[in-house]
Amino acid sequence: MLIGRLTQDPEARTTPSGQNVTTVNMATNRVWNDASGRKEATEFHRVVAWGKLGDIASNYLKKGALVMIEGRLQTRSWDDKDSGKKRYMTEIIAENLQMGPRSAGAGSTGSPQASTYEPGSYKHQTETQSPTPIKQQTVDNEIPIIDENEPLNAGVEEDEMAIKEKDLPF
Repeated sequence: MLIGRLTQDPEARTTPSGQNVTTVNMATNRVWNDASGRKEATEFHRVVAWGKLGDIASNYLKKGALVMIEGRLQTRSWDDKDSGKKRYMTEIIAENLQMGPRSAGAGSTGSPQASTYEPGSYKHQTETQSPTPIKQQTVDNEIPIIDENEPLNAGVEEDEMAIKEKDLPF
């Protein structure tokens, strides 16, 4: 599982066989302390999402978006046409994704705020301190998490899938 931010907008395309595939480039950060002080490292990853998962990524993710990706590593190889050398690329094949909170400029209200954990920043509460209650808000316009293996019309009757003239926006 990786949690990070997109370094550019997703790139969607269709294979010659008609499958949708979206490529996402993301950055992850790691923070630690050593004898010389606080250290930070950034890693860059190429993520490939196929089918409906790729469609969701290309439609709802933008550069800078926070995202959690679950997937597997896959290494592919090819012969470079210019140099004739064999080239390798390791990518993450997304099997699940979850979008982070919307940015403040997106017009959403009640979104959870992003928080980061830093080692050593946790302070134990004493018994005299009482926890601050968290107000839960229900957000009806959240984008669902869809597994790539889930059928597109799972649990939907055929009549419900029909497009009615009154539902058209024009």
